[in-house]
Amino acid sequence: MVIAEKQTKDLLTASKIGRYAINPYVGCPHACKYCYASFMKRFTNHPEAWGEFIDVKRCDKKIDLRKITGKNVFMSTATDCYNPYEAKYGITRSILEQLVGSDCHLQISTKNKLILRDMDLLKRMKHLSVAMSVNTLDEQFRRDMDKSSTIRERLDTLRTFHDEGIYTILFMSPIFIGITDWQAIIEQSRNFISEYWFEDLNLRGSYKPVIMRYVEEHYPHLYPTYERIYSKGDRTELTANDRAICAYCDANDVNYSAYFHHEEVIKTEVNKILGKNNNLNNK
Repeated sequence: MVIAEKQTKDLLTASKIGRYAINPYVGCPHACKYCYASFMKRFTNHPEAWGEFIDVKRCDKKIDLRKITGKNVFMSTATDCYNPYEAKYGITRSILEQLVGSDCHLQISTKNKLILRDMDLLKRMKHLSVAMSVNTLDEQFRRDMDKSSTIRERLDTLRTFHDEGIYTILFMSPIFIGITDWQAIIEQSRNFISEYWFEDLNLRGSYKPVIMRYVEEHYPHLYPTYERIYSKGDRTELTANDRAICAYCDANDVNYSAYFHHEEVIKTEVNKILGKNNNLNNK
């Protein structure tokens, strides 16, 4: 892993998802095979592959709390703010120390149980929701896809936040059709989940052939389906799966937000708070 510390002028950036984003790092050692943020590599000078480098952001400028009053702040959109190196550098924690007492609507999305370290600060946030990505109950599939916390650790983390009275979101993303057992995930977690977010697998760029090869090798019976969807553009089966998820949630009183298509999220959620926790009032 190549690690570098980089100075940045401002940690707060405008975002197409919500209103503002804070990305304390560039790069992510979780190295998710399906990571849409891998496109960020071309804006760095790193020859290393995505997942093999991380830039630690240093910033002398304090966050302008007046600027984010009543606004959505999302951590993070192009990295995981609780990647393993956060344990050493503490950039995310230093940001939270600035945000305590602010009136921003803070949403944190992570795959790492390290977020539990900052429970003391997170419990003091006025408006907070915590999301964790879970798209499988199969630990082998999880290991094949990313290098973050186990599925059990992620679910236990969400349960802990729920027990502390914090709004919890299980972000089922990306949904691998025929592989992600979305109903089983809901059934195992709904007692401690405030809301589910759903997003389909979005294949493009350099990681598309990686995922297609993986499906062909490990799930050959599903490869024709993935070919139809992601090579020929036939979304019939994908749309049917999306509708089945929504129908199940509606029939079983499951609170959810459907973000199946990434492009639609960017188009429709600009300057909005993602999900249904619009008040983010969990105290």
